[in-house]
Amino acid sequence: MSTAGNPSDPVPGRSDWPADEQAALHHAMSHDLRAPLRVVEGFTRILKEDYGPQLDAQANQHLDRVLSAADRMEAMLNALLAQAQLTSEPLQRQAVDVSALAREVGREQLGVLNGAARAELVVADGLVAQADPALLRRVFENLIGNALKYSEKVDCPRVSVGVIAETDPEVFYVRDNGAGFDMECANKLFGMFQRLHSAKDFPGNGVGLAAVQHIVRRHGGRIWAEAAVGQGACFFFTLDASYHHQRRTER
Repeated sequence: MSTAGNPSDPVPGRSDWPADEQAALHHAMSHDLRAPLRVVEGFTRILKEDYGPQLDAQANQHLDRVLSAADRMEAMLNALLAQAQLTSEPLQRQAVDVSALAREVGREQLGVLNGAARAELVVADGLVAQADPALLRRVFENLIGNALKYSEKVDCPRVSVGVIAETDPEVFYVRDNGAGFDMECANKLFGMFQRLHSAKDFPGNGVGLAAVQHIVRRHGGRIWAEAAVGQGACFFFTLDASYHHQRRTER
């Protein structure tokens, strides 16, 4: 199996940063960066509302682009804050019924994603793991949500969740038969705000997989993907190190 990933964690929420530096970064994203952004958005909106009728079509289009860019920036800041929050949440490992969790997440995603209701979701029975249930839910929300989103344009969308037999540690997977991607670009998959498809074709902010990678690494695991353009994609992940690695660590 080929691997794809970013060797470095995204900057927001890096566990090796001192707590005071993380707090300062969070404050800057929450307040210092938002303040000038709101000024830009606010005055642009006032300009359009008060003087839009006096401006030509091209000028109004420029103002619309400024407002659209401000909205995107606001969404990016929210995504960064959500990513940073992952580090502040303590890891609480416990037995998780992964099959039940994946089915529950799948039902939720099928209900809210456009065009996903006709998709077939197949989850293997008997999947279990020792993991933080809240964080593992985020993993499946992102992976199943992406699988449904990127397969919504095929005739018979199908998403499957399972585990590869007799692996150490267990390798879980989420597979779809959708758009797929070029493996030559796979190194961008888990980077913040990195996208392999146009936002016009598949909306999103390019943060979900970075969050998934961060959660998986916090569990001591790894994540990678295999895909082909037009033939779907499969994301594999583990939630701990191998048994042999654990034994070496204990020694």
